[in-house]
Amino acid sequence: MAKSIMQQDDNTCYLCGANGTMDYLHWHHVFGGANRKWSEKYGLKVRLCGQQCHENGPNAVHRNKATADYLKEEAQRAFERVHGTREDFIKIFGKNYL
Repeated sequence: MAKSIMQQDDNTCYLCGANGTMDYLHWHHVFGGANRKWSEKYGLKVRLCGQQCHENGPNAVHRNKATADYLKEEAQRAFERVHGTREDFIKIFGKNYL
């Protein structure tokens, strides 16, 4: 399992900063589906509160497009900072999110 390049402290929720004692932290791969393997390879994943920020809360990434888009923008910035150019990112993920 590759280390996240988006988050240094994987003991807190990337979005709200909670420590997971009340809501267990889940790994969220920013790009899912066919791109999940690339999210893993390039470390484009973050820890999120399982219920509130990941799955079921009103702003949870799997329920709120604005939250999902925010994480995709942040992931692209991290990729460009660490792994390559915008063109490299688009070749791998098929889209520019910035």
